Amino acid sequence: MAQAIQYLTFGVDKERFALPVEQVQEILDLRAVSRIPHAPDYVVGLMDVRGVGMLLIDLRAKFGLPRVDATNRTRVIVADTLIEGTKSRVGLVADCVFEVTDLGGGAFEPPPAIGSRWRADYIVGVGRQNSAFVIVLDLERLLGSDAPLIASAA
Repeated sequence: MAQAIQYLTFGVDKERFALPVEQVQEILDLRAVSRIPHAPDYVVGLMDVRGVGMLLIDLRAKFGLPRVDATNRTRVIVADTLIEGTKSRVGLVADCVFEVTDLGGGAFEPPPAIGSRWRADYIVGVGRQNSAFVIVLDLERLLGSDAPLIASAA
């Protein structure tokens, strides 16, 4: 019997998101950050992780949401992904981290095509965790674009 894929679930604003556990290296508390001049607004800066500078991405800003002050629940999700064809390790600032789960066996619904708050091309699918919907992100596509994740209302 095949083992179910596990996902790390986390919160940004009032939404639940997920990434495959195989992409996640660790979860850290937010630390001191060195700013990068002229970086996109969603790039917080560089954070030192065991002597290596890691790019830190504010998911709220990437999603087009207002920034908020960090709390004791704010976490940095250290994840591996491809950025412009190069394997990269990045830190993703999330409001909180929930748990590792199989999201109901990995049967996802496609992202809604009409009236969706989120850009469908950055979403693998929509899973369920108990009665809550969980948006499974395509990290490579999300970070490979300067456009915000939320589709603008025209």
